[in-house]
Amino acid sequence: MNFLYPGFLFALLTIAVPIVIHLFNFRKFKKVYFSNVQFLKEAKEQNSTREKLKHLLVLFSRILAITFLVLAFARPFLPSGKTINPSQRNVVSIYIDNSYSMETVNKEGSLLDEAKRKAKEIVSSYGLNDQFQLLTNDFEGRHQRFINKDEFVQQLEEVKISSASRSLQQVINRQQSGANNNDIISYLLSDFQKNFSGTQPIRTNSSSTLTFIKLNANSLPNISADSIWSLSPVHQPNQSERIVVRLKNFGDEDAKDVPIKLSLNGQQKAIGNVAVSAGKSITDTLSFSGLNAGWQKGILTIKDYPLTFDDELNFSFNVNAEMNVLHIYGNPSQSYIKSLFSADSYFKLTEMPEGNVKYSTFSGYSLIVVTGLKEPSSGLAQQLKSYVQNGGSLIVFPDLNAGSARYSPFLTGLSLPSVEQINAGTPVTSTLDLKNELFKNVFDQIPKNLDLPTVNRYFSYVSQNTSSREDVLQLPLNNFLLAKYIVGAGKIYLSASSLDPNDGNLARHPVFVPIMFKIAFGSARTFPLYYTTGTSDVLESKKINLLKNQSLKLVSDQFEAIPDLRQTPGSTLLYVADQIKKPGFYNLEKGDSTLAVMAFNDNRIESDMHYASNLELGNLLGKQKVNIFNSRKDAQSLQVTAKSNSTELWKLCVILALVFLAIEILLIRFFNNTKNLKRA
Repeated sequence: MNFLYPGFLFALLTIAVPIVIHLFNFRKFKKVYFSNVQFLKEAKEQNSTREKLKHLLVLFSRILAITFLVLAFARPFLPSGKTINPSQRNVVSIYIDNSYSMETVNKEGSLLDEAKRKAKEIVSSYGLNDQFQLLTNDFEGRHQRFINKDEFVQQLEEVKISSASRSLQQVINRQQSGANNNDIISYLLSDFQKNFSGTQPIRTNSSSTLTFIKLNANSLPNISADSIWSLSPVHQPNQSERIVVRLKNFGDEDAKDVPIKLSLNGQQKAIGNVAVSAGKSITDTLSFSGLNAGWQKGILTIKDYPLTFDDELNFSFNVNAEMNVLHIYGNPSQSYIKSLFSADSYFKLTEMPEGNVKYSTFSGYSLIVVTGLKEPSSGLAQQLKSYVQNGGSLIVFPDLNAGSARYSPFLTGLSLPSVEQINAGTPVTSTLDLKNELFKNVFDQIPKNLDLPTVNRYFSYVSQNTSSREDVLQLPLNNFLLAKYIVGAGKIYLSASSLDPNDGNLARHPVFVPIMFKIAFGSARTFPLYYTTGTSDVLESKKINLLKNQSLKLVSDQFEAIPDLRQTPGSTLLYVADQIKKPGFYNLEKGDSTLAVMAFNDNRIESDMHYASNLELGNLLGKQKVNIFNSRKDAQSLQVTAKSNSTELWKLCVILALVFLAIEILLIRFFNNTKNLKRA
């Protein structure tokens, strides 16, 4: 048996106190002479042997009570069978949880300050030859190496609250990855939120010693600005916008009259109040207008105490002054497309005859419409396919008079089915797929006798890969009047009939306008409204072309980073790794021009202030040996217990001290050997 605080054993000298009291407490029997015993009503007869036994038992009880009380302060423990060599260098890894939840305050101050104090105590209990590693949620490279005590304490003082968040499995993997095949002693100081610990079993190295130190924190009510998205397909100047926000109540009580405020570019655009039930989420729609062209910086704000780190949600989007549409035509007499897009000033229409098409300008258009080509060429098909694969949208209205022999090679060049035959005769009525996204919010009410487009002549196409085809306007016998195909990163809408009035009434039908506008609005590339710090390491932007000596950079207040680039069809991917650590707005700049504004928010995983119990943590580790302590346990005891897997005996000593005190009381109270004798 060893002792954690052997200095307390000097207190065993206090055993002399009850011994001295016992030695000077012997009473000698004294003879008393009476002249007449008739006045003696009662006599006490004492048994000296039993009296001595009583005093000895009381003495032993007092000695044992003092002895076990002193031993309890000396903290005895039984070491395991494994012998610890004091001269051997120990490898110790200490993880400090510095997530937002560690800002919570208890009797000891903030949880982060308590964790740092506890880490210092643990380090001080180890020897000079031991090596230490400090880990935080930031997973910094300088924290990967092992250092001595002084360097560890210096790094510990620099630990601050961070927006980064990790899982328990990630932390354990990080600790054990630096062990270099050595047995590592791991300490994890955290409040152990349920989102941090997770629910899946933890995989560990069986040779490592794990010690979890739970910092005492209370479950706090918290409402989070969880997410936001837009209902508008495109953002136009001076048009009304609708934004949907979602709030989540992580507390155990209902929240009423939670104020919401939406600001754009520093100006308040919408306000509201909502009620959120305990443990539930609600959505609310905010409407506003008056947008100018350019990038918009939006902030959704709620008021919620005491936790405020998730009360703001940043987002950004671009308002384009116009949408560029290209019309490639074969028959100049048909003006349906020109009349359609000229009716809305938001669309900027450019028309090119099929004999004079500028292929180099394709990338500048959001939508290309091809109508009535007389001589569709394979070169045009190749350029259009490249445009679509890079994220563009294309609509093809064929010229039925050109025949299937000319259109089949053109269509196959676009990865579309070839023409099977041309159908003519009795007018055929099409049907609408009302579940298609093109008809969403088009009809206030579906009439019983809905007027539908009809065609007199149309192409029927070879049926192949129908699973990749999405019908918009359907015809009998598994044919279609208008269908959508996904090609690469873009979309192609193929019509079976032309816009010629002799072939049908599609171009003059009322449904033609919303279909074309919906296709045009849907052709605009959408990008995320915001990203999450610590998890979003790949950002997406519209296609960016750079010269050899040009580079992009992300710029914010006193921050600048150069991302790695990767070109993909239709977009440019920006790789930032873990460089973005703070929420806010970051400008994507090329030279002196701003190409985009990226919004970042903190991870909402820290919003749930519920904590895992010791039993739940133990179940996660399974058969792996793990020591789980509350932060009230002193650091030196933690060190000894975790290092040697010893069994502490101080609780047993306290119990035995109380037992012998109780025995002393019972002996004094009930061990009475005096007999009362009465005379008549």
